[in-house]
Amino acid sequence: MAGIIFCEATELYNLLNQRTKYSRLTEPIYLYLVDVRTKSEYDESHVITAKRARRDEDDNYLLPHDIELECVKYCVVYDGNTKSSDETGPAIEYAKLLEVVSRQPIRILNGGYEFFSACYPFYRTQVIFYMLQELDAFEPYPIEVLPAKLYLGDFKQASDKQIQKNLKFKAYLNLCQAKEINFSGEENISVLHIPSSEETDLLSHFPMVCNFLDEQLDKGTVLVFSTLGISRCSTIVMAYLIHSQKISLKDAWAHVQKCKATSRPLRDFVHQLSKWEQIVLKKKITDISDPYY
Repeated sequence: MAGIIFCEATELYNLLNQRTKYSRLTEPIYLYLVDVRTKSEYDESHVITAKRARRDEDDNYLLPHDIELECVKYCVVYDGNTKSSDETGPAIEYAKLLEVVSRQPIRILNGGYEFFSACYPFYRTQVIFYMLQELDAFEPYPIEVLPAKLYLGDFKQASDKQIQKNLKFKAYLNLCQAKEINFSGEENISVLHIPSSEETDLLSHFPMVCNFLDEQLDKGTVLVFSTLGISRCSTIVMAYLIHSQKISLKDAWAHVQKCKATSRPLRDFVHQLSKWEQIVLKKKITDISDPYY
């Protein structure tokens, strides 16, 4: 048995928004999301892609029959409001059933549906069955790096008015070379545009960027984005974490990778981050000769 762990709302949000070429939700054994609330509660609304836990005629939970649970990478269970401090609850009961057959830890959503839907109301739905075409068409949202504060994304997401409305962005840090966003009709939006490419010396911009993010994060949510949302924006976010959290490059890298698995600064940017680590922390901590970096 791989055990049971609690996951935060931001972790489930990020799991729902992982992508390679397409959303990872199209992968059959990527995420199995289970709702153990009553049928009426589930029918009224649930988290997108969630399936309702099966019960027998005596109201006992049954193992899912529509998936090979031992092969699933992430299995997340939620009820109404079970918290990590609770010792009992429907989600905990069902997780204990699932952990017997799973090779990966069973995750219980901390705070349950009530907390998650309050944080991300746009991910509530009444849709029960998802066709593959629907999942193919699913457009992931920017990744959440600091809960309800700092997000990491691409140009397409930054240009999406619905995303801007739902995540209530108050500021943007644009790292695209020449692309700018039209904010016509929008008020009180702050934008810092640093035209950049693979050859840009981002290190020289780190102090200004960190000052901008410090100021804007005190006011609301901020999106850092580059063209594809893979290299430059993740470099900037790591630099900010080193600055604001006073953590090593290694720890900043691990956090961003956990949030967005496809984050991958170019090698030259890694060297710049290493220099930044020495400037901020007054010493070199991370060995970037490790091929992992």
